[in-house]
Amino acid sequence: MLPQKQAEEAAIPATDMATLSNETAQGGDKEQGGETASVFSMKSLLWHGGSAWDAWFSCASNQVAQVLLTLPYSFSQLGMLSGVILQLFYGFLGSWTAYLISVLYIEYRARKEKENVSFKNHVIQWFEVLDGLLGPYWKAAGLAFNCSFLLFGSVIQLIACASNIYYINDRLDKRTWTYIFGACCATTVFIPSFHNYRIWSFLGLGMTTYTAWYLTIAAAFHGQVEGVTHSGPSQLVLYFTGATNILYTFGGHAVTVEIMHAMWKPKKFKCIYLLATVYVFTLTLPSAAATYWAFGDQLLTHSNAFSLLPKSRWRDAAVILMLIHQFITFGFACTPLYFVWEKVIGMHDAKSICLRALARLPVVIPIWFLAIIFPFFGPINSAVGALLVSFTVYIIPALAHMLTYRTPSARQNAAEKPPFFLPSWTGMYVVNAFVVGWVLIVGFGLGGWASMTNFIRQVDTFGLFAKCYQCRSPHPPPALPPQQRRQL
Repeated sequence: MLPQKQAEEAAIPATDMATLSNETAQGGDKEQGGETASVFSMKSLLWHGGSAWDAWFSCASNQVAQVLLTLPYSFSQLGMLSGVILQLFYGFLGSWTAYLISVLYIEYRARKEKENVSFKNHVIQWFEVLDGLLGPYWKAAGLAFNCSFLLFGSVIQLIACASNIYYINDRLDKRTWTYIFGACCATTVFIPSFHNYRIWSFLGLGMTTYTAWYLTIAAAFHGQVEGVTHSGPSQLVLYFTGATNILYTFGGHAVTVEIMHAMWKPKKFKCIYLLATVYVFTLTLPSAAATYWAFGDQLLTHSNAFSLLPKSRWRDAAVILMLIHQFITFGFACTPLYFVWEKVIGMHDAKSICLRALARLPVVIPIWFLAIIFPFFGPINSAVGALLVSFTVYIIPALAHMLTYRTPSARQNAAEKPPFFLPSWTGMYVVNAFVVGWVLIVGFGLGGWASMTNFIRQVDTFGLFAKCYQCRSPHPPPALPPQQRRQL
């Protein structure tokens, strides 16, 4: 087995180190002097992260972005009580499966290190963990679901960019904005790996925090609209559509393995996702509840919360900050796809950033195209949640954990034992079986039926390649006085 120090250093790919000029620092190496050391320190501060705090910022920032704007829409479908309960339920359920993924990653690393395998020139991904622990069929399943989810996750970020900017500048339709932001988001090909999201994760979470509290405070100051009604839940289709959007919200750990691999000490990750989720609760619960309280059933036809709030400089600031964060989240979702594509074409070990960026560009093209075909901001979240997230980050990790430790010898030699709050392997199996059963029936089954029914309705109403989905002027002209209306 590699010594501890070497194992920690192995978590940093050499391809990333090429971005730090020709400095030979690996992990937390600080034995440099003079001017070179100060330059490296600045690069480390802004660019090269791998601490537990970096992982926390990455998880929290990646977990909540554009979905923050659709949660009030979900509350209008679910009702206030169900909305709050399901957020808490899926938040902790997602934290559990993120913990399982981290355990399986550590198990995979431990087994490979016993074989003297080095990962200095390689970024481990989820499908490789499944391959190493369970075989090629699981690798194929993990690769298919994970890549599909990340692909559509990137599509959703692009759709959200066009939807949001429209509330600042409606002189261009949303399709045109999608073209523009597709080109902007393509620049993420120049970001080598998750090590290099240190400053972006920090800024992204700050931007989302501002937006969440803007929604909360603006809705509270606006007050309830005249004649507001809160009829949810009113239809099963709407109820399970909203529930699946919340499942999608807390299923952002499709990039857990890549974030762990970017850490200097991956074993510290086990509780990080839970801590990130607790912080995310402080953003999603107040903003969704306050907006639903203020606007009620109007949200059923306004999937973007910005569309109901009055135009102001505070709202414009929230839109701009959310746009920047969506650019960052687009990079989060796309980076694992870039890695997969690099491995397919044999470019994963290339040291030139420009060469790797050029090789990555074909990944962006289908994302751009799909965002133009399906511009249904809100309903597409639920469809992706039911059909892809349910398997990618809930069912497959739970099943994989059960099968990996199905034999007494595997449990005895496990790199990570059951957690202190559930010290029994039997208890672990019971919880995992519940996760599989619940998500398969409620998330994939009922959620898939409801979200696809709602999605098909959007296609029937607006059509594919819709030029401006749910477009309405964000500041309509004032209504005419009754006397003038009678004259007309």
